[in-house]
Amino acid sequence: MINYAQPLRLHQPHRFEFGAGTAAQLGDWARSSGFARILVLTSPSVAALVNRLELPGQITVFAAVQPEPDTTNLSAAIAAAQAVDPDLIVGFGGGSVMDVAKLVTVLRGGVPLADVIGPNKVTGRLNALALVPTTAGTGSEAGIRALVTDATTLNKVAVESPYLLADMVALDPDLTMSVPPAVTAATGIDAMAHCVEAFTNRKAHPLIDNYARMGFSLVARYLPRAVADGTDAEARAALLLASYYGGICLGPVNTAAGHALAYPLGTRLKLPHGLANAVIFPHVLAFNLPVTPAKTAEVATALGLRADDQAALLETASQWCRNLGVEMRLSALGATQADLPAWASEAHAIRRLMDNNPREMSVDEVLAIYTAAF
Repeated sequence: MINYAQPLRLHQPHRFEFGAGTAAQLGDWARSSGFARILVLTSPSVAALVNRLELPGQITVFAAVQPEPDTTNLSAAIAAAQAVDPDLIVGFGGGSVMDVAKLVTVLRGGVPLADVIGPNKVTGRLNALALVPTTAGTGSEAGIRALVTDATTLNKVAVESPYLLADMVALDPDLTMSVPPAVTAATGIDAMAHCVEAFTNRKAHPLIDNYARMGFSLVARYLPRAVADGTDAEARAALLLASYYGGICLGPVNTAAGHALAYPLGTRLKLPHGLANAVIFPHVLAFNLPVTPAKTAEVATALGLRADDQAALLETASQWCRNLGVEMRLSALGATQADLPAWASEAHAIRRLMDNNPREMSVDEVLAIYTAAF
């Protein structure tokens, strides 16, 4: 039975700009807000596009945020912020860049990361925050959570707080036109996984279900188009919107076993986050079918998959990903069978996600999924 009165808390950015060319609106907003010292955190691959933001004042660019950043990389970004003392920090890039920008905003005053891991432990921040995604995948711009890899343990740690919410977000599909097909495919499947994992979640909510439906439906329709033709403006815009919807899903509901199983593939195998989720997505979708048949059928219908049984769903979902050019075999991505048991134990221990999964999953069942994906 749907409980429309189920309590829900939803945070969204204070200002939201969407559409071709809206990256320049960030400069207008910064100018009207009187920001004089601006730090842009970005990655080498998109640093050349910073001028699209048309920022005013004294601009410093830190273009060394790494894919799957760890705490060492975060410390370097914090040091850059402490040197600049910005009144505005801009995260310009993919999900890793935006997560680092969020964390720098609340940590640059000297607060240790260890003191704020978990929900609602941040007590304030020293500057405004703007986020401009250049990929359509994580939806980090929409939410109040940021993740980073502990350089010592190689485990992902998460910080969650309303203080991580952006003051300004600009979704400009023009910035995503040059994203390569492989990255487009993997990040798009990541966006879909956010929506699907929230949709089938133990904490699923009717309001969030509708964002999830819109998100995975957009990915189903437009991701193959964007992979085939990166200059397809309609597809690029639709995927940015799908990614944003997925980000909204993450706040009050979050992901589940799919992302828990993907995390060791990112931290241990060094797979990009989107690719790790793409490899795992069909397996967890099929695993959950017995306990979420109606909602899984909605997902399957949107993607054109067979959901009459788990085997058919796994095969058709895997083929859908392969048709986008995604390598779905862990053995071809650098894993060895000897790696799998430790990864299974690690993934199973990520209870903040595993406890959201609609079907209980044992360590042996996690290992069976890794083995099947091998």
